[in-house]
Amino acid sequence: MSKKKISKEKSIRRAKTTTEIAISLVLLGTCAFFIRNSLNHAKTVEPSPYVEQNNNIDIEDPSATTLPDPNQTIYESLSVNTKDKFRGDLILVNKEHQYFGGDEDLVSITDMNYENEINFFSAVDSTYTILKEVYSPMVKMIQDFYDKYQNDTLIIYGSYRTTDFQQELYDNDVANNGGEESTRVAKPGFSEHETGLAFDFSETENNDYQGTGDFEWINANCYKYGFIVRYTSSKEKITGFQNEPWHFRYVGIPHAYYMDANDLCLEEYIKLIGEHPYDKEHLEFSDDKGNEYEVYFVKSDDGNDKTTVPVPAGVRYEISGNNVDGFIVTVYKGQKPIVEEAPTKTFEDASEENTENSTDEGEDDNSEDTDDYSEY
Repeated sequence: MSKKKISKEKSIRRAKTTTEIAISLVLLGTCAFFIRNSLNHAKTVEPSPYVEQNNNIDIEDPSATTLPDPNQTIYESLSVNTKDKFRGDLILVNKEHQYFGGDEDLVSITDMNYENEINFFSAVDSTYTILKEVYSPMVKMIQDFYDKYQNDTLIIYGSYRTTDFQQELYDNDVANNGGEESTRVAKPGFSEHETGLAFDFSETENNDYQGTGDFEWINANCYKYGFIVRYTSSKEKITGFQNEPWHFRYVGIPHAYYMDANDLCLEEYIKLIGEHPYDKEHLEFSDDKGNEYEVYFVKSDDGNDKTTVPVPAGVRYEISGNNVDGFIVTVYKGQKPIVEEAPTKTFEDASEENTENSTDEGEDDNSEDTDDYSEY
């Protein structure tokens, strides 16, 4: 091949390369122009005033998830009859708060004693009745007293009364004292005896129980069985009743313990619990045996037939009305439910036994000796 031909091919390649370079430079220059032009016309976007600015973004660490506290109480909602605020062991019955009942689950004290072969105490006769749930702790208390002192002179001299019988007692006291109203006997509908939760002691030697001598042990230890001495001289201005060391009222062991330990009458205790509603700090305490309790108040929904009461899941609890404005929930911390808990006994839950009792009450209760009655 001649040198002339080779030189011509080199010239062609050189021109082609030069052309490609020139085109590339033109393209680069065009791109640079558009980029520069875009930057010159760009505006800074200000942060929105409607969005919170957070430069420190926390990213959740899956391994750091907080586990639930196994000791935390879980609550669930329970619907109860609003009118059941007038039922339960903690109802307050006094001169201001009337008792509304009528289907009390009553048992004859002497009949129960006969069935259980109990002969270390008695009642006046078979017409003296008391709530079935109160009979057992009452007997346990008297049994322990008898075992300690071998004293079998106790007698139940006052127990459940119908409203009609309470009216009779009231009228007799007014007539005997010549006043317009009685200062010693509660008005019908306002006596604890109408609840079946209260009873009076006497003794067969002097017929005058004062809680002294051997009997001092009963008054000092009744809280261990769920009872309180309802009317004492130190609380007379609050309760409105004079000292009655023979009058015992069942409220349940946790509450009897707390009232005794803190020198509270029932009026003071109900007020205290009202200051511990469900959505605030609860009343928590331990008794002298180390049992732990938690107590709180739930106001009744008086505008509705039902009230929602928060209760602990999987833990023993009890609900009682306070006969004023709501419900009291008692939690037995660390204890499993004994049975499936019912909210409270309703007015419609009268048993056949109650029906029989209500039929016989008018005749039986009026047979009590009203002239010698000493506690009201």
